[in-house]
Parts: sequence; C-alpha cells; structure tokens
Amino acid sequence: MRSTIEEVNTTELDEIMLPYGHTVKLKEIEYQNGMKILRATIRENRRFTTLDFDAERASDLATALMNWSKTAKSADTD
Repeated sequence: MRSTIEEVNTTELDEIMLPYGHTVKLKEIEYQNGMKILRATIRENRRFTTLDFDAERASDLATALMNWSKTAKSADTD
C-alpha cells in the first residue's frame, strides 16, 4: 500500500499567453510535509502537459529562459 502526500495549498501565480494560442499557467503547490513545488501547466489546444519543478530546477529553467531571451532580443535588433 502506497502512502500519498496530499496537497494543502495551491496558489495561482501567473498565466502567460504564448504564440499560436498556447498558454502556460504557473501555480505554487504546497504539500502537508511543507514541500513546495512550482507546477507549470502548458495548454496546446485540447492537450495539457504538466511539469513540476523544485526550487533549484525552477531557478535553472529561469536562468536558461533569461539567457535565451537576451540572445533572441539582441538578434532582433541587429
């Protein structure tokens, strides 16, 4: 028999509109044991993909996105 960790608190953080009608919803999920994760739900028409990140992986993703954004913006101005 497996024990499950139940969600205690869900906080909506942001909804980002992407090209081609896609969206990303960001939520903070807190569990009974105090663990917090960032849940990203990507909606592509009728398809949904859910990704959960701990704080370290969310930071890694944020850095990668920022780095890409800077290079993409500089390419637009050339």
